Amino acid sequence: MSDVDPTLKPPLAVIAASLRAERVRAGLSLTEAARRAGLAKSTLSQLESGTGNPSLETLWALCVALEIPFSRLLAVSRPPVQVIRAGEGPAIGSAQSDYRATLLAASPPGARRDVYSIAAEPGPQRSSAPHMPGVVEHVVIGAGRALVGTADEPVELHPGDYISYPADVPHVFRALEPGTRAVLVSEHS
Repeated sequence: MSDVDPTLKPPLAVIAASLRAERVRAGLSLTEAARRAGLAKSTLSQLESGTGNPSLETLWALCVALEIPFSRLLAVSRPPVQVIRAGEGPAIGSAQSDYRATLLAASPPGARRDVYSIAAEPGPQRSSAPHMPGVVEHVVIGAGRALVGTADEPVELHPGDYISYPADVPHVFRALEPGTRAVLVSEHS
């Protein structure tokens, strides 16, 4: 069982405002943005009103459709020095597996990386659709073991192991031990 509080809710108000702003910035109607993301218009409407309960997969699909990095949906103004305690921060869960991603640091203007803390448990793997062209992910395992990398060639990693792989192709993360923890850096151009 995960030591992450399952009652934690994603930051719905921030996500709702960000989705709406990014859709408008892209010049897309609700219908067109939903179509591009493979979602029902009603689902996107609920998310933009802050009443939906988005999964990681739904939000990634919207980011690809809007051509924005995932962190833009969660980013809020940050002070110069920031501490995020374990189990805190804006976390989004997967609909596919016991996997939660917590945004630790979003890229400031001009930078091209986002940092996440990953908490995952054994069970179904987290399968990710390709992200925007040029995205590369870097993962360091802190505890447990996991299969990580491209969908066709995942690698078993142990504590302290690092992998870098293209994330603009299908890729996976599958915890092999309870309490698997990792740091993921998403690098985008």
